[in-house]
Amino acid sequence: MIEVAKRLKNVEEYYFSKKLREVALLKSQGKPIINLGIGSPDLAPPFKASVSLQDSLLDEGAHKYQSYQGLPELREEISNFYKKQYRVDVSPQTEVLPLLGSKEGIMHISMAFLNKGDKVLVPNPGYPTYSSVTKLLEAKPIYYDLKEDHNWLPNFSALERLDLSRVKIMWINYPHMPTGSNADNKFYDKVIAFGKRHNILIVNDNPYSFILNEKPISILRYKDAKEVCLELNSLSKTFNMAGWRVGMLVGNYDLVNAVLRVKSNMDSGMFYGIQKGAIEALRCSDMWFQSLNSVYQTRRQLVWKLADSLKCVYDKYATGLFVWAKLPPNIKSEEFTDLVLKEHSIFITPGTVFGSNGEGYVRFSLCASEDIIKEAIARV
Repeated sequence: MIEVAKRLKNVEEYYFSKKLREVALLKSQGKPIINLGIGSPDLAPPFKASVSLQDSLLDEGAHKYQSYQGLPELREEISNFYKKQYRVDVSPQTEVLPLLGSKEGIMHISMAFLNKGDKVLVPNPGYPTYSSVTKLLEAKPIYYDLKEDHNWLPNFSALERLDLSRVKIMWINYPHMPTGSNADNKFYDKVIAFGKRHNILIVNDNPYSFILNEKPISILRYKDAKEVCLELNSLSKTFNMAGWRVGMLVGNYDLVNAVLRVKSNMDSGMFYGIQKGAIEALRCSDMWFQSLNSVYQTRRQLVWKLADSLKCVYDKYATGLFVWAKLPPNIKSEEFTDLVLKEHSIFITPGTVFGSNGEGYVRFSLCASEDIIKEAIARV
């Protein structure tokens, strides 16, 4: 037996990779599983994006290797998008890097800035990939607490008491996944100052800013942000293009260029047709967001009813693609979700997937039709 690398001993298979196999097995046995666990949009992308992809297939050079930095028109459109939606100026030539999904960016940023033994500030609860990538690179995740009684925002006084001597990166993510909480201006000013004070790269992972959120914010709007901040963004949720794998990294030239040095050794560019489709998606008017959120508003109200049926409580002011709900006292998250799967054939996500502070919570996805959610309510 060939021994695997030591780095894999500290990293488990991604929860949803394992759980979806279990769900698939139950389906194969005839169980009518309703999946409310995964944030994979079921709605169609913008029509013009799909048409543009199809039309581009006959373009000269469409099937050749593409630039590591993406088409100039795509970088220009990302720049325009940031200007229009966030009131942020980024140079399409030097401050924009298209990615094969923002998840790729988490790995590439980490590879560009972390050495073995470095430390990374990771939110708890938070996206599991932050910590798994850190461990894969033999760096050490330092989990910082997010708690409901602090609106799921970091406690900077507690952060200042930590040994920050080897911390290189801090991951933040607002609107926050999984809780849906938002950050205010004061938070962004504080986190930028914190990064400058301790020479820490602040990376804002920002894929949910247009889902049920009236005021999309980029960290790059704030004073001195470009000195110590990068921002990841994605078309997956905003434009229902999760399977297309289109993301972006924005920030100052030196930071973005460091990531490009990694990326250019890891892939051979994004498929031409996908880039052409992404350009059209980014050109959508505000009517697109209004239409999309109208659907999600209706679905969320139904998921609230489902949560009520399960005796859960939730924040009606939360944003994003999920409903984060608190369980009745003294009930464990995984025991609860396993019971709901067994008794009602409904898959929801236990909060512990996102860290120890997720104990006592569950997450419902809005990526299912009204009829499917109504069926879930009826079952409960």
